[in-house]
Amino acid sequence: MLLVFALVVIVGGSNFVGVRFSNRELPPFYGAGIRFVGASLLLLVLSRAMRLTLPRGRALLWVLAFGTFNFGVTYALAYWGLQTAPAALAATLVALAPLLTFLGAVALGDERFRWGGIIGGLVAIAGVAIIFADQVRDVPLAAIIVLALQPFGIAAGTIWVKRLPRLHPVAANGVAMAPGAALLLALAAIAHEPAGAPARMETWIALGYLVVSTAVLFVGFFFIIRRWTASASSYATVLFPVVALVVGALLGGEGVRLSFLLGAALVVAGVYVGALAPTVTPPPP
Repeated sequence: MLLVFALVVIVGGSNFVGVRFSNRELPPFYGAGIRFVGASLLLLVLSRAMRLTLPRGRALLWVLAFGTFNFGVTYALAYWGLQTAPAALAATLVALAPLLTFLGAVALGDERFRWGGIIGGLVAIAGVAIIFADQVRDVPLAAIIVLALQPFGIAAGTIWVKRLPRLHPVAANGVAMAPGAALLLALAAIAHEPAGAPARMETWIALGYLVVSTAVLFVGFFFIIRRWTASASSYATVLFPVVALVVGALLGGEGVRLSFLLGAALVVAGVYVGALAPTVTPPPP
């Protein structure tokens, strides 16, 4: 389980950098759409080879609705915001998802409330404020707002997955990514984005990596969430900023300032206190 968790962390954090490379040549919605078309086809072929049963009936409707929201709406926000925002900033905002997942699960009665969630939230907000103060002059406000909405989408999607019928993660993701890709390509058409094959080799590499890593990421995520709680499953996003920061600095040439490191550390610490730190249960009388 820990190996799967580590794989999700590495793949999820580096995906932000892959999107930045993709956005350098491909329009955002079109690039996201072909990414999920490729990942969906890959998983459906794998499902066929493994002789898995695809979702049917009521389960199919749930999976299609989940895919439209999680892979369509959420990733439309991510791709649009990452046109002008650095990968590390986007990943840091996504690190708020576990706290939001915890609060949402509590509101729905899936998990118990604890005060550590409130304290962690305040610490995380302080970290985000430092990051904003450091980078708001460099990143358009619209991109910041859009990327700040993404963790809400991730939290909602995580809780949604927990309530889905029990399906094999390969088959479920293969079907779910199809409507998400369709929505993204529809947005590309509405925005009059030019469609075509990439001309740069680095874009092909980024796109190929994103197709494979997307399949690995969400199959691994489904595997974890079936065995942990919704908030526990989203723990991986806490470490996304660390991976995105390192990979972005090495491959993307993205600068990192001390204030950003401080803000990111506060976000990670806040989410740890709010969602990851073990709770002490008092012994029965």
